Amino acid sequence: MTQPASPAQQDAPAPTAKPAPPDTGRRRALGLRADVRNLSLLGVLAVLVAVGGVTKPDEFLDAGNLQLVLTQASVIGVVTVGMTFVITSGGIDLSVGAIVALASVWATTLATQEFGFAGILFTAVVVGLGCGLVNGLLIAYGGMVPFIATLAMLAAARGLALEITDGKTQIVTVDSVLDLGVKDAYLLGIPPLVLVFAAVTAVGWLLLNRTTFGRRTVAVGGNAEAARLAGIDVRRQRLYLYLLSGLCCGIAAFMLIVLAGSGQNTNGNLYELDAIAAAIIGGTLLSGGRGTIVGSVLGVLVFTTITNIFALNNLESAVQQIAKGAIIVAAVLVQHRTLRGSEH
Repeated sequence: MTQPASPAQQDAPAPTAKPAPPDTGRRRALGLRADVRNLSLLGVLAVLVAVGGVTKPDEFLDAGNLQLVLTQASVIGVVTVGMTFVITSGGIDLSVGAIVALASVWATTLATQEFGFAGILFTAVVVGLGCGLVNGLLIAYGGMVPFIATLAMLAAARGLALEITDGKTQIVTVDSVLDLGVKDAYLLGIPPLVLVFAAVTAVGWLLLNRTTFGRRTVAVGGNAEAARLAGIDVRRQRLYLYLLSGLCCGIAAFMLIVLAGSGQNTNGNLYELDAIAAAIIGGTLLSGGRGTIVGSVLGVLVFTTITNIFALNNLESAVQQIAKGAIIVAAVLVQHRTLRGSEH
């Protein structure tokens, strides 16, 4: 027989549900904003396609031109995937374009081409990884500021690429490499380089959003000291991130070799600016702590489409750069406004 409850027990309030973590609402708000931002970029891309279709309907909407746009976006897109990880961690990599140039000329020397397809691909990837390793060691374990370390790599890689080529173009003579760029190699009308870009994008998305590596990357970018106190090896994580960026540069260098059929010390010119710009307008936070692969890919497609439309309409490259600069400024202003809104 149960005893009647005491007065204190009768007056005790009923148990309430456990309150949600204070950051849950903020995360949901940021997630909603990310969805809106991606939809906005899709809208911008649709408008650009409409503009291209109206101004140059025969040329722009031609299947060959659309394949060209996707192919050109693929090379810088692979670099942008790596850059997205670096920026998400609170870093920066100004050397990606120079690494692409160095990897492309090193992989197209006569000595390397003697080893055929495998030799060119292996050399491009190893050179990219080697440069990423140097960047990572200088930044993670040498204590150098990412801006300075990667700026030094930019100068060194460009100089070494010029030294290897002596300012000359190195023509690729390996048929198995060149065959990837011809239409006979297209799969259901899709160029092989686009398929490589799609694969890199898918792996990058999974890595950033579905793995411990991705969560550590965001944690380091959000608050490196808090990440260290939580047990994350911040220095090792940063080393891995610059290795990843170098790997993407090596892959992009091989893709550029296929696309151009040659290696030049001028390859990858301004890739660092295009990759940073694409990541920023896609929603990756420049100060770190937030990154989006989908947004970065959409940013690449927006910039590549703009460049193609301007080229078809015979507009000067200076106008293209002005348009890109305006887009970057607008994207940064939107980021600041988004951050202010999430804090209130």
